[in-house]
Amino acid sequence: MYVFYCSNSIEPEQMASGISKLDGVTVKTISLPCSGKIDVPYLVKAFETGADGAVIVTCKQNECQHLEGNLRANKRAEAVESLLEEIGMGKGRMAVIMLKEGGVEQALGEIRDFLDKVRNLPQSKSSATHV
Repeated sequence: MYVFYCSNSIEPEQMASGISKLDGVTVKTISLPCSGKIDVPYLVKAFETGADGAVIVTCKQNECQHLEGNLRANKRAEAVESLLEEIGMGKGRMAVIMLKEGGVEQALGEIRDFLDKVRNLPQSKSSATHV
């Protein structure tokens, strides 16, 4: 599992601390200067290296320091979701989580829910052990 997140909204220590509480799951976190900086090839690479799921955590609505970065992130996630379906991995392996008033804790709760969802999807052809 990969978690890409906006470093303008979440401190790396906060994310690392929260992710460390997800027992039994290997999660690679990648800090971005803006969630809108994520690009399709980078997301695809996560799946090529064995990830069964990827999450992009964006800043709160209307609070992006780069105007529409969270909207760009969402569009790119949708493009990758379509590619995954096209190659036979199915839908449901990409998620975009927008921060809300609950902050990091709210995002971590949604990441946990997404992990449960991904665990129940058919295993990807690239890896039967990675999440």
